Amino acid sequence: MMNWDMIEGNWKKFTGNVKEQWGKLTDDDLARINGNREQLEGMIQERYGVLTDFFDQNLLQFIHLARFLIDRTIPSDRKAR
Repeated sequence: MMNWDMIEGNWKKFTGNVKEQWGKLTDDDLARINGNREQLEGMIQERYGVLTDFFDQNLLQFIHLARFLIDRTIPSDRKAR
């Protein structure tokens, strides 16, 4: 399974996907979050008023999507490094 470091390291690539998943987050929110998982969780809880369990379920879906996107954009010889 993909770890959060890959998302954090490619944050700018994923901001569109984050906005698609959690549309109440603004561009300024995403810039402040800058790939930090705890800040993302806090901002989602603030905007949506949801509990951590809901966030974790949606985050898992997002991580799976991110892994799919990374697998499609990174050549296989670079993934092994």
